[in-house]
Amino acid sequence: MTLVEQVMTQEPYASAKRVFWVVDNGSSHRGQAAIDRLAKRFPNAVMIHTPVHASWVNQIEIYFSIVQRKVLTPNDFTSLDQVEDRLTAFEQRYNATARPFRWKFTPADLEDLMARIERHEQKEQNLQQPPGCDHQPAALALAA
Repeated sequence: MTLVEQVMTQEPYASAKRVFWVVDNGSSHRGQAAIDRLAKRFPNAVMIHTPVHASWVNQIEIYFSIVQRKVLTPNDFTSLDQVEDRLTAFEQRYNATARPFRWKFTPADLEDLMARIERHEQKEQNLQQPPGCDHQPAALALAA
């Protein structure tokens, strides 16, 4: 709520007809209580929740990662105007040259990863049991 307070008490947001807050489904802003709390404090604020399995959020995170690496690092800015200028220039260049992200991780890749994890876990379990010991550890016996 600290960020919301900082934003919503400044112009142009304080006098805007509506300000949309796009949020994920984290526990601090999930449900009707969070929507009501925001609307009570800021009647012009509208909370929008992303879908529970919103893969497009990953796209945003990738973009912010790019901005961090290509625009904000190293953080040798001498003023906020300089940060704004650099971000604006990057936005214009990025929008002119951007291409869709191509996901390379396929369902087959997921199956392969899960099989490798399972093999690794089995190997770890075998290493924990002394040779010739055919009983399961108590935790595994209870789970079975």
